[in-house]
Amino acid sequence: MNTPLLVPRASLQHLRTSVQLNAHLLALRNANLRTSVRHASGKSIGDKRERDQPKKKKKSRTVFKQYDLKNAEQFSLCDAMRYIQAFEVGRPSNSPKYDLAVRLRTIKNGPTVRNRLRLPHAVNTSLRICVICPPDSKHAEAAKKAGASVIGEETVFDAVKEGRIEFDRCICHQDSAGKMNKAGLGKILGPRGLMPSAKFGTIVKDVGASVKGLIGGSEYRERNGVLRMAIGQLGFTPEEIQTNIKAFMSEVKKDIALLSDRINKEIHEVVLSSTNAPGFTLNGEFRSPDSPPTRDLSVL
Repeated sequence: MNTPLLVPRASLQHLRTSVQLNAHLLALRNANLRTSVRHASGKSIGDKRERDQPKKKKKSRTVFKQYDLKNAEQFSLCDAMRYIQAFEVGRPSNSPKYDLAVRLRTIKNGPTVRNRLRLPHAVNTSLRICVICPPDSKHAEAAKKAGASVIGEETVFDAVKEGRIEFDRCICHQDSAGKMNKAGLGKILGPRGLMPSAKFGTIVKDVGASVKGLIGGSEYRERNGVLRMAIGQLGFTPEEIQTNIKAFMSEVKKDIALLSDRINKEIHEVVLSSTNAPGFTLNGEFRSPDSPPTRDLSVL
């Protein structure tokens, strides 16, 4: 008959305490080990839950950001012209140009405003115009008389493919549109905004009239919520600049009205600048009480 193993009560109590202490030390050691091990991202194993949670995507802005104009300094037209001319001292009056920028409150990735306008007082922009039409046709002769600098079909196609784009605007006669499309010029001229298109009125029947309209007119196009256009030579009088601005703003409002009713575009700011001067926000007034006489602003 086996006799039971008798252990003193004090020894049994000591044994239990030792086991509990060893278990506590083992748990503490494992915890320290988990916090000491780091991933390449710098987070510990204990941060796995936080790491596995999907990151919150930052909401992208759906409209172009515009600044509040309540506290912004704004200028009358004559005052803006006076300050701009101070930056253009010593330069020929027919070289620098007044530029007008119209900022719009509009959504991103929506339809844009694009058009061409013949200003009451034309701005000499020295445009080089290309006309795609048969070189020996009556259309080529009319284009040449109107002032086109590049005329032809195959010669134009070959020059564009070789990277020799020696023109600023391009129009195409409707009879040459098929040859132009077969030549595959869209990949080259399209990103530059030079590809003729019936949608924008650059595939035409009367190339002579179109060339005259381009030479005497100016084109504007919305980019990132801003419309820009050369509004006059630096030697223009304030009255001439005012007339051009009114014509441009009237045309922009018509373009906005022609868009879909679901598209909301509003004019936020109008800024006048020049080739070498910063922009001055216009307040809609022609002159202020402190403005100089208009005759002093037409001569540099």
